[in-house]
Amino acid sequence: MAVILKSRESRGHWRDWWQLCKPRVVALMLITSLIGMLLATHSTVPWTVLLLGNLGIGLCAAAAATVNHVVDRHIDALMARTRRRPVSGGRIAPQAALLFALLLALIGQALLLLFTNALTAWLTLASLLGYAALYTGFLKRATPQNIVIGGLAGAAPPLLGWVAVSGQLEPGALLLVLIIFAWTPPHFWALAIARKEEYAKASIPMLPVTHGERYTKWHIVLYSLILLAVSLLPFSIAISGWLYLVAALLLGGRFVQLCVRLYRDPLSQSAMAVFKYSIVYLFLLFIALLLDHYLLTILKMP
Repeated sequence: MAVILKSRESRGHWRDWWQLCKPRVVALMLITSLIGMLLATHSTVPWTVLLLGNLGIGLCAAAAATVNHVVDRHIDALMARTRRRPVSGGRIAPQAALLFALLLALIGQALLLLFTNALTAWLTLASLLGYAALYTGFLKRATPQNIVIGGLAGAAPPLLGWVAVSGQLEPGALLLVLIIFAWTPPHFWALAIARKEEYAKASIPMLPVTHGERYTKWHIVLYSLILLAVSLLPFSIAISGWLYLVAALLLGGRFVQLCVRLYRDPLSQSAMAVFKYSIVYLFLLFIALLLDHYLLTILKMP
């Protein structure tokens, strides 16, 4: 019996360290990073860059997520959604978590320097520090525009993937960043509306807490329209074709529709619908961009 209990505790401990990395968030980031790599070239991407480059980016993202657990542990303990996280729940000590984050970051940076290029490593480090130090350590508690300003760090993965292959900053990569940058506010503000009371209890100045739901809903609609316009830019500068254009219009139109529905919803019950669709939207938009990229490559072949 004691052996069984010990085994269960070991499995739970392993899951706690895994949870520190925010695997679902990192997985979405790696999808955009992978697509950034594939969009950077019309030929094949070396497997070392494809595999070990993404691993390096993922480890650095996991390091930033772990620091977020440590810095936000007192806030997380006050919110039903986060109070059972490993650090806020007391299952992993803050010092141990920070050492784990340092180890992840060092390994991630080493992989990027060895198998991609110095520019990718520096940009990844800047993204890590932007999220872990600037956003989590300062902006989150300082301003209701926290997610807008800090969103640039979260928008970096496709740029990192692109630069890992090309070795330089290019307009297409910056457009991918711009798309995620415009996507971030409606994505997070919809969640903030659904969790408004929890953010208020934790004294986090999210927009619905400081300016009210009506004001936030209006900004969600505004940003969804900005996102729709920005998502059309790849077609307008001819780095994508008609397949992507149709997908961007359909996906973006649905996003705007849901945001308008939320604006008209007096009880804000549709906030989580907007939040959940925003994740599906970003995934499908980048897949459409990738499919269109390879279709154009095939059409240009002699």
